[in-house]
Amino acid sequence: MVKLNKIYTKTGDDGSTGLVNGERVPKNNLRVRAFGDVDETNSVIGIARLHLNNTKIDKMLSRIQNDLFDLGADLATPVTSENTKDNKIDLRINALQTLRLEKEMDKLNLDLLPLSSFILPGGAAPSAYLHQARTVCRRAERICVALESEHTLNKNALIYLNRLSDFLFIAARWCNNQGQTDVLWVPGGNSN
Repeated sequence: MVKLNKIYTKTGDDGSTGLVNGERVPKNNLRVRAFGDVDETNSVIGIARLHLNNTKIDKMLSRIQNDLFDLGADLATPVTSENTKDNKIDLRINALQTLRLEKEMDKLNLDLLPLSSFILPGGAAPSAYLHQARTVCRRAERICVALESEHTLNKNALIYLNRLSDFLFIAARWCNNQGQTDVLWVPGGNSN
């Protein structure tokens, strides 16, 4: 259980922050950027939820927000030989969380009209915010790929982020009257 008595500690005044293992790293470190982008994704999902009037989607997004805190903890905990031993369990995103996303996407996708064009972010407010969350999630994924080139990451973390951006796209379409009010791209539509 997390217990926070004091929010400011002044330990980051020098431009560093602490990881779960106690290591101090610069705030512009790839790892910090990765869990920062995950946090931003979570925040945008929170804004989208303010505009929802659908309980089913809201419950899905609520679970995802919790998963994103798990993912942040995962990314803030370097994978080392010490914390991969059987007797030490760190909080990590797992394949079951990604599987749940896939099942929820499959259910939502059944209600959607087939795509006839690329979609512009917009339409209903929840849809626009879910598209924004999708783009922030993609940024988080790109940062994690860069981080993985330097450090070992939990493979499930990258898979979850990839699947989450797909989920957010489908949910955004679903929030546009199951795709009926999607804003479609018209290639060259303003070239005349």
